[in-house]
Amino acid sequence: MGLLVNGEWRDKWYNTEDNGGEFKRESAQCRGWIGDDRYPAESGRYHLYVSLACPWAHRTLIFRELKQLQDHISVSVVSPLMLEQGWSFDTEQGSSGDALYNSQHMHQIYTRHQSDYTGRVTVPVLWDKQREEIVSNESADIIRMFNSAFDDITGNREDYYPVALREEIDAVNERVYHTVNNGVYRAGFATAQDAYEKAYGELFDTLDFLEQRLAQQRYLAGAQLTEADWRLFTTLIRFDAVYHGHFKCNRQRLAEFPNLSNYLRELYQQTGVADTVDFDHIKRHYYISHPMINPTQIVPAGPQQDFSARHDRHRL
Repeated sequence: MGLLVNGEWRDKWYNTEDNGGEFKRESAQCRGWIGDDRYPAESGRYHLYVSLACPWAHRTLIFRELKQLQDHISVSVVSPLMLEQGWSFDTEQGSSGDALYNSQHMHQIYTRHQSDYTGRVTVPVLWDKQREEIVSNESADIIRMFNSAFDDITGNREDYYPVALREEIDAVNERVYHTVNNGVYRAGFATAQDAYEKAYGELFDTLDFLEQRLAQQRYLAGAQLTEADWRLFTTLIRFDAVYHGHFKCNRQRLAEFPNLSNYLRELYQQTGVADTVDFDHIKRHYYISHPMINPTQIVPAGPQQDFSARHDRHRL
């Protein structure tokens, strides 16, 4: 993992020393919006750069499927290996290649957007082919845009952020983001025992809370599937394979939570979602790209998981 400083690439890990051993995530800098005057909703105009390993990028791929945007928004997939040059387009290591510019590395997309860009080079990136610039590198914004901006083009008006549930969705998202989505990273990237234990405790407090919530209702905001569920899904699907061991989130496996594990299987079985899940990319990315955590870079063979197995969520 690296960053750009005035357009120059630096292979530099996160600085936790200044934060008492705590990992703190950098906020997204590009926050344009499809539907305003600068970025009108047009078929074929936008391109999505993603990693199949990254849970934040995974959200956007899921919404591209759910909202039937495959023919309207093109995609390039980076390699799962994030090494000295960060995310790359190495086709020999699982990348699709950069379909637009034949770039070698993702940081070249950022400097194409802004030659003196300073900041972390992250995915997902939503790119405007016409203006040749980044619209957004904030996954939460991208899924909101995908949810509604192209409805007149696709005719798909399924709404995962309905007005009546927004207060509930926002409240769930706020807790899940800090303690689960980012919480696993706060545990895994911590360099001080107390910082790790704080993140670990908050993570499992929230998983216990979600387990009880899902005992009473089918989805996080009630009876309707919403963006809150998909934002949680991309962390849960990686939990036992990566976060439990690699990030030391090991109080128990997700498979040991009856409601969460059944809920996870139901979401996985939604049309098109399984096609967005690639455990080869997921496991190779985490276990090879973090030598400070896994210096041998050995990728574990397990665990065995069957997300196509029957679930019991119909009872609710």
